[in-house]
Amino acid sequence: MQFIADYFPLLLFFLAFKLGDIYLATAVFIAASVVQIAYFRWRNGKVGVIPWLTFAIAVVFGGATLLLHDDTFIKWKPTVIYGLFALILAGGRLIFGKNLIATLFQSAAKDFTLPEAVWTRVTWAWVAFFVLMGAANWYIAFHFPTDTWVNFKVWGGIGLFLLFALGQAFAVARYLPERP
Repeated sequence: MQFIADYFPLLLFFLAFKLGDIYLATAVFIAASVVQIAYFRWRNGKVGVIPWLTFAIAVVFGGATLLLHDDTFIKWKPTVIYGLFALILAGGRLIFGKNLIATLFQSAAKDFTLPEAVWTRVTWAWVAFFVLMGAANWYIAFHFPTDTWVNFKVWGGIGLFLLFALGQAFAVARYLPERP
């Protein structure tokens, strides 16, 4: 259910694009993002930083797309988000000495512990992944037709994210303690 809630605006964006155009899809994405934030607030009593950040960027870039009737802005949105995620993770590590990936996982599951060196590798792997995803989005957005970009943004983005997360799970599984 969480997966559907997380990707609800993106899936509606895809559907609206296929039924209309990029501007309808952008408007639907912004509206669906409002619903998503309201749902997270209702369900959890609060909304995490990542949904708020994604929502703010969607409103700014989507709003510019609609206001100026220029799809360049919405095409930049994923690259900006991926870049921010990479900067947040790298900045947390380099500037503040914090491993934000470890903090995130350990707050979700109290007994999820790994050696610090493994957390460091996981963090830098995610930084590299976000940088590569941002670069891929930029390249496809500005070198291919909009239809190709939308397909990549939705299905390629979700697919690559799931594959990478699965790869990370297999990579760290050998470091997890055995359960009796």
